Amino acid sequence: MAATSPSQMITDLHRPGAASDVFASSQIQSRPVKPLFARSRHAIGLPEVSEVDVVRHFTRLSHESHGVDNGPYPLGSCTMKYNPKRNDVLARLPGFENAHPLQDSDTLGGVWEMYERLQTMVCEITGMDVCCLAPAAGAHGELAGLLVIRAHFARLKSRRPVVLVPDSAHGTNPASAAMAGFDCRIVPSDLKGRVDLVALKSMLTPDVAAFMLTNPSTLGLFEDQIVEIADAVHTNGSLLYYDGANLNALMGIVRPGDMGFDVVHVNVHKTFSTPHGGGGPGAGPVAVKAALAAYLPSPVVVRKGGTAQPDANRPLSIGKMKSFHGHVGVLLRAYGYLRTMGGLGLRQASTHAVLNANYLQHRLSHMLPPVYNQFCKHETLLSGEKLNTSARQFAKRLIDYGIHPPTLVGAGCVYFPGDLKSAMLIEPTETETKASLDQQVAIFQLVFDEDTHNEALVESAPISRKIARIDLNN
Repeated sequence: MAATSPSQMITDLHRPGAASDVFASSQIQSRPVKPLFARSRHAIGLPEVSEVDVVRHFTRLSHESHGVDNGPYPLGSCTMKYNPKRNDVLARLPGFENAHPLQDSDTLGGVWEMYERLQTMVCEITGMDVCCLAPAAGAHGELAGLLVIRAHFARLKSRRPVVLVPDSAHGTNPASAAMAGFDCRIVPSDLKGRVDLVALKSMLTPDVAAFMLTNPSTLGLFEDQIVEIADAVHTNGSLLYYDGANLNALMGIVRPGDMGFDVVHVNVHKTFSTPHGGGGPGAGPVAVKAALAAYLPSPVVVRKGGTAQPDANRPLSIGKMKSFHGHVGVLLRAYGYLRTMGGLGLRQASTHAVLNANYLQHRLSHMLPPVYNQFCKHETLLSGEKLNTSARQFAKRLIDYGIHPPTLVGAGCVYFPGDLKSAMLIEPTETETKASLDQQVAIFQLVFDEDTHNEALVESAPISRKIARIDLNN
């Protein structure tokens, strides 16, 4: 059996004497080794495998997972966009890669300079006044923003224990609100998929601290009543929170701060093209209007006497959200992305993201009609009502053709309003070319035809993966 056979584990490649960590005695001076490090391979049960076989084994395993480097990844809401490899090189610059969290803060001048510049860019893009880069992920930044809101009202001695979220919200919204100590109430959508403004106004009571909103929403629709929404929230004495997890449709076009939002967090892995997956590391910058700046977590980097440095004089801060200084390597990648793109490049990225989403919506509509048949933004929600199987099985069959499944109704942290039993959320991002989109359409058509003529095949999908359907004993 070949060393790279899909059925083999690394232990199956064991051959006595094949280990490659043995050096000829003539090449190395022998000396006593502490017993802790002198345990034999046999004593701890490690297989004896040659270096060649180890490399081939793990290279094969890497091909069994799917990422943006392998093929299309149209995962709505949980965006996977291409990460430029030049930014990996940037993050490995010795001055950053070798920085230690315990070294004297005064020796981290380059880190603080990068942080201050990135904070400024985040504020410029979002329309906020002050930014903190410390949170370790999007939901972490979301939690930080809500803790800022809680601290604000505590300072005012105003008891406001309620946070409102729309029924189309990402699942982290109510979860973060609960973790921040708020009660969560759900605002329904109207028939067009937007926030029901009448319902919202009726729910804006004196106990409401904030309304959390994504715009464009998780449905890929722009909340065209956002100015009226902001006015209603602020008239109630509440704050407007922007879930900026996905800014891909807005960069360089409109800013959350200009729409009336008071707090925003950003997912750099979705919008600023940093690595995503494997549980991290990540980053979730949180930015606020000036009136809330004192409550931001630490560190916030400021410029004093021409030098960027962390501000240690912040008595109203909610404190640290992350040990030390945050994930420097991830933030450096985001900084590199923004500097190389520039304002014009970011605007082009957003317009291309919207164009790609609408192109797919149009090309797929005859087999997967849009739930909301209107112009979408960065993503589109498509119905599986014409399928003999379901959107879930349709998505599983896409795996066999090298396309990652779109986001499904109720999958992960994403939920959709109304009685949608079969739908999928697709976000192609700006990084896919027209040729790539056309290829995806062709595969979608192929699976749709299979669903029409060979329902049993689609029901059994995926069938080409080593790990497939446990419910079918594959």
